[in-house]
Amino acid sequence: MSPRTPVFVITGQSGAGKGTLIRELFQRMPDCELAVSATTRPKRPGEVDGIHYWFISNQEFDERLRADEFLEYHVFPWGQRSGTLGSELHRIAGLGRICVLELETEGALAVKEVVPEAVTFFITAPLDELERRLRERATESSGEIEERLAVARDQWRERDRFDHVIANDDLERAVDTLESIVRRELEAAGTIPQP
Repeated sequence: MSPRTPVFVITGQSGAGKGTLIRELFQRMPDCELAVSATTRPKRPGEVDGIHYWFISNQEFDERLRADEFLEYHVFPWGQRSGTLGSELHRIAGLGRICVLELETEGALAVKEVVPEAVTFFITAPLDELERRLRERATESSGEIEERLAVARDQWRERDRFDHVIANDDLERAVDTLESIVRRELEAAGTIPQP
C-alpha cells in the first residue's frame, strides 16, 4: 500500500452494528485488517497478544504516551487504559493491507485530526432499533441500556463531524454502501485492492 492509502475509521452509536458491518466488509474485502488496540487490562484466558489486544503495562503505556506514540486513547472509570498506536497503521500498511479502525466516537475524531488519510464513518440505526438490539444482546441491565441509549442520542449529535454517515437499518444495503465508499476512496488514492 502507498503511504497515502486511506485508513478507514468506523464509529457510531452503541448497538448500531459496527462490528457486524466490519465483519461483512472483511468477507467482501479480505485485504482489510482491523488495527489491534493496546490495553493495560490483564489478558483473559484464550486471548493472544497482538491478536485480541497488545497487552502492555501501565508503565509502558505511560512511556508510549510521553513518546507521542498513540493516535488516540481512552481512560476507563476503573483506571484501565486502551488506545491505538500509530505503529499499527504502519504494521498493516507494511503487510500491504488496508487498515480499518473500530473506535468510540471521541477516538475516531482524534484520529481524524492526526491522520490526514483517515476516512471516517459514523454508523447509526433508528433509536427503537438500537434499543431492541441492546435488549436482545442481554449483556447489560435495564439501567445500563438506558445509559447507552442516552449516549447514543449524544453521539447522534456528532454525526456531521464525520465524512460519511451510514444508517444500518438494512444490513445488506449498509454493507453495500460501506464497501462502495471504501472502494471509491481506494481508487481515488490509486490503490486498487485484489478482488
